[in-house]
Amino acid sequence: RGVRRPPPPPPPPPPPGAGAPPRRPDPVDRQTKCPLLLRTFIKLGAHHSPGDYKQGATPSDSEVALHTWLDAPLRELAELLKDLHPPARDRTVRLSFAQVYPDGRGEPTLREVGSAHSVKRGADDARTLAELNFQPGDFLDVAIIKESAGTAPLAMQM
Repeated sequence: RGVRRPPPPPPPPPPPGAGAPPRRPDPVDRQTKCPLLLRTFIKLGAHHSPGDYKQGATPSDSEVALHTWLDAPLRELAELLKDLHPPARDRTVRLSFAQVYPDGRGEPTLREVGSAHSVKRGADDARTLAELNFQPGDFLDVAIIKESAGTAPLAMQM
């Protein structure tokens, strides 16, 4: 009756990285680190198909060359594209970003990685190229999608 048990030992610490939020990559010192060339291909209404990138081909009529760093968030890329590509300035468009890279067989893979609205802030705005596992040499495919008042995407007219 009067015997006290010692308190149970504390639980062991979780393994490194378990349960912790993903760590953001360290920011790049943009004063000393050279930017990379991000070849960006823009299409109104939808993304290009992976076949547009086969055998080293690119949809060159829609290319915009961006010089940026791996710590650049999608919002920053959207703002750069708005400066360089007039259709991206429309207040009713969403820019959908896709990474284009070769798979294990060398075939082009197009993977959607996020979007940014032309003027409204969104959940993907802060995602950086480094967080999306971009590598120098990957392409960025951008679909400019016009949205109706109900925010359902509509194909843009050229």
